[in-house]
Amino acid sequence: MVIVYATLIIKEKKNIEDVPKILREQVKEVLVEMGLPELTFKEVD
Repeated sequence: MVIVYATLIIKEKKNIEDVPKILREQVKEVLVEMGLPELTFKEVD
Protein backbone atom coordinates (compact mmCIF):
# COMPACT_ATOMS: atom_id res chain seq x y z
CA MET A 1 0.00 0.00 0.00
CA VAL A 2 2.92 2.35 0.62
CA ILE A 3 3.96 2.25 -3.04
CA VAL A 4 0.35 2.67 -4.15
CA TYR A 5 -0.04 5.84 -2.09
CA ALA A 6 3.35 7.17 -3.23
CA THR A 7 2.31 6.60 -6.85
CA LEU A 8 -1.04 8.34 -6.33
CA ILE A 9 0.74 11.32 -4.77
CA ILE A 10 3.19 11.52 -7.68
CA LYS A 11 0.27 11.42 -10.14
CA GLU A 12 -1.42 14.21 -8.11
CA LYS A 13 -4.47 12.05 -7.35
CA LYS A 14 -3.83 12.22 -3.58
CA ASN A 15 -1.71 14.28 -1.21
CA ILE A 16 0.20 13.27 1.90
CA GLU A 17 -2.77 14.22 4.12
CA ASP A 18 -4.90 11.58 2.36
CA VAL A 19 -2.56 8.79 3.49
CA PRO A 20 -3.63 6.95 6.67
CA LYS A 21 -1.47 8.06 9.60
CA ILE A 22 -0.18 4.53 10.13
CA LEU A 23 1.40 4.56 6.63
CA ARG A 24 2.28 8.25 6.29
CA GLU A 25 5.90 8.09 7.50
CA GLN A 26 6.67 5.13 5.25
CA VAL A 27 5.17 6.93 2.25
CA LYS A 28 7.25 10.01 3.07
CA GLU A 29 10.40 7.86 3.19
CA VAL A 30 9.61 6.35 -0.23
CA LEU A 31 9.00 9.79 -1.76
CA VAL A 32 12.30 11.10 -0.36
CA GLU A 33 14.15 8.03 -1.66
CA MET A 34 12.63 8.71 -5.09
CA GLY A 35 14.03 12.25 -4.99
CA LEU A 36 10.66 13.90 -4.40
CA PRO A 37 10.81 15.32 -0.87
CA GLU A 38 8.65 18.28 -1.91
CA LEU A 39 5.70 15.89 -2.14
CA THR A 40 5.94 15.05 1.57
CA PHE A 41 4.40 18.41 2.48
CA LYS A 42 0.83 19.47 1.92
CA GLU A 43 0.57 22.49 -0.38
CA VAL A 44 -0.91 25.63 1.12
CA ASP A 45 -3.22 27.47 -1.28
